[in-house]
Order: sequence, then structure tokens, then C-alpha cells
Amino acid sequence: MTSPENPEPGTERPEPKSVPDAPGLAGLAEGYASKAGLHRTDDGRIDVLKSAGGYQGIAESILPGLVFLISFTLTAALTPSLIAALAAATVFTVVRLVQRRPLTQALAGVVGVGISAWLANSTGKAEDFYLPGFLTNAAYILAMVISIAVRWPIAGLLFGFIRNEGLDWRQSPARVRAYRLGTWIIVGVLALRLLVQVPLYLMGQDGLAALATTRLIMGAPLYILGVWLAWLITRPATVPGTQPSKPSSSTD
Repeated sequence: MTSPENPEPGTERPEPKSVPDAPGLAGLAEGYASKAGLHRTDDGRIDVLKSAGGYQGIAESILPGLVFLISFTLTAALTPSLIAALAAATVFTVVRLVQRRPLTQALAGVVGVGISAWLANSTGKAEDFYLPGFLTNAAYILAMVISIAVRWPIAGLLFGFIRNEGLDWRQSPARVRAYRLGTWIIVGVLALRLLVQVPLYLMGQDGLAALATTRLIMGAPLYILGVWLAWLITRPATVPGTQPSKPSSSTD
């Protein structure tokens, strides 16, 4: 009688069935990337435009603030301008309902504009319409810096899913360094927003037009640029004559 460690010649012990890693850390990473709105193309690259919400998503992030700026510039009336911005955000929700598309981004936009409008109306200061954005920006910076400090850089969680790396990149010090640098790039984009916009906010109504303009420019366009640069910086190094690793089926 042979032991399980030494099977008889000609016989093979069946391989244990692999347990899907979706419920584990890799699954959490994939879920995080999906919830963050990142998308990949069929050939495994990041789809930056789609990750930004596509043209409609970009319009949803830009137009409410633009409507507020134009209305307040023309009328100098705060409450009607806030109502106009909120109405613009609501229109996108209705459009998504008609299109039968997911409402998450549009509803988040309505809630964000609603909070901004409530704050500005409560203080009577038009520039406070942009204050919640600063707080959100600062929270993202804090979260990303913490992720770098604990060696779980957010860029790795996001891009690792798209590249079919799962969490394997954490076993490579070079990949961890690359994803830390990629995360720092995104932090830099967010910090640049604050460095430019907070002084304009502190100028009060005199800096409102410049604040609103830079908010539009440094919104989705700067986000797309930052994500694209972080993606390029964190590309895995390829050795000549080697084949890229086979994509994992769990992240298809």
C-alpha cells in the first residue's frame, strides 16, 4: 500500500480545486477598482475617458458649476443661481432615467451640488459653493497618503486590477515603489487644485470668477491627465524576449 505522498506508478493524485480568490483580498481590490469607476479596454489598458464617466459624465461634473457661475455673474443673485445649478444637476438624473443607465454618478452629483448650494445659501457667500469640494479633495489626499505609508498605495489597488496583477504586485518591491509613485502623482494633482483654488476662495467674491474657472479646468481634464500620467509611470518593466504574463481569468 502506498502512502498519499507516494502514489503508485501510473496513477496521479487529482489536483485540489482552486478556491476563487474573489472573496479574498484580490476580490476586494477588484471591487474597489470597480467602485472607483475605473474601466479597461479589451486589450487590458485603462480607458481614461470612460473612467471619467465618458462625455456625459464629464458634462455632469462641469455644467452645474458653469451654470452657477454664468447665472451669478449675470444676476448677482445667489439663491436663483444656486437653484439653477441644482436644476442642471437634476436634469442629468432625469436623462439617465430616460436612458435607463446607472444613476450613481448623477445622484452623487445632485447630492454634491445640493450640499454646496445649502452651504452657500446658509452663509450668504457665493464662494462657499466651492468649499465642500476642498474638503473632499483634502480627504482624498489624506487617504492616499495613508495608503502610501502603509504600503497599500491606492494606484496599485486600482491599476493592479486593470492589469490583471491582482495583488501580486505587492510581492515585488519595484512594483510597490512604482505604485507609490503613481499614487503620489495623483496626490500632486489634488494638492495642485488646493494650492491654486484656496487662495482664490479666500479672496471672497473678488476671486469668484477665477475660482469657478480654475475649478472647471482643474476638474475632469486635470483628473484625466493625472490618471494617465500615473498609468504610464506605473507600467511594468518588460524584459526583451519575454512574454507578458497571462491574464488572470478571475478579473476578466
